[in-house]
Amino acid sequence: MSQHRVFFMVPPKVQLLDMTGPAHIFYEANDYGVHIPAHYLSLGTSIEEISGAGVLLGNLEPFHTYELGPNDFLFIPGLESDLIKKNDFIQSIEPFFEWLRKQHANGAKICSVCTGAYLVAFANLFNERECTTHWRYLEDFQTKFPKTKVLSDRLIVKDGNLYSSAGVSSGIDLAMFVLEELFGPVVVTKIAKEVVIYLRRTESDPQLSVFLQYRNHIDTRIHQVQDMLAQNLSTKSTIEEVAESVFMSSRNLTRLFKKTTGITIGEYVEKLRVERAIQMLTSGLKVSAVASACGLQSPNQLRSLLKKHTTSLPSDWHE
Repeated sequence: MSQHRVFFMVPPKVQLLDMTGPAHIFYEANDYGVHIPAHYLSLGTSIEEISGAGVLLGNLEPFHTYELGPNDFLFIPGLESDLIKKNDFIQSIEPFFEWLRKQHANGAKICSVCTGAYLVAFANLFNERECTTHWRYLEDFQTKFPKTKVLSDRLIVKDGNLYSSAGVSSGIDLAMFVLEELFGPVVVTKIAKEVVIYLRRTESDPQLSVFLQYRNHIDTRIHQVQDMLAQNLSTKSTIEEVAESVFMSSRNLTRLFKKTTGITIGEYVEKLRVERAIQMLTSGLKVSAVASACGLQSPNQLRSLLKKHTTSLPSDWHE
């Protein structure tokens, strides 16, 4: 099987965390058997660039010295907005746009972080494609590139071999997302623990964890139910007891919960249990204790639940 490679574009006035965050994730992955060579590219022929924060970055290679393919990932971080607005700058890097279109056609995975999405859009790669960028630039981006399908309140968007992330630290999440696609959730969770990321965020939700997902609504009663379920996972409450706590019938609660959150109460509880179980397992707790804390009758139930949602077993999450 061909070797994966990751490339980091380093434009002038690059936003440091947009680039160094993902780069560090791939660096840490080496300790977990994930060996992906990293290369740092300039937009022209220079071997140095100065970041937006004034840090000099060296040992860069000209982008045109590489030909990318389906096993390669190219991260394009954000840069200072004043450059994006300069027509002469955009015109000066047209050779890069031509090269980028070719690498995309070759099947390379193009990953933009924050305002790096502008460079992908200037190459016309986001036309008729879904993408996202930093929340502050969503309106400007959509106006400047009307053929794109800009999604708001999304941390990561994947459309074919184009990936985009919302901004700054979300580049870290994008790197984790890419690594999970390649190597699965167990490896990624271990990397997240190593770099002290509480829990990585997912493609479909902008929030940090399931304890914060499905909360983008204003129904106080459903919020109360979600709080109750999260805080009492070890206690098996009936739907009638839960409904009574918010002065509703079980039938009305079941209907309103699904309408408000998009998932059933049972599905929500399962997601809570999976996340709580993974947190506890990665802390080294015994499987039997984890199963009990998650309101499950036996370790076998925990194994079945994890296999269903993550295709993993409890032993996979222990160091």
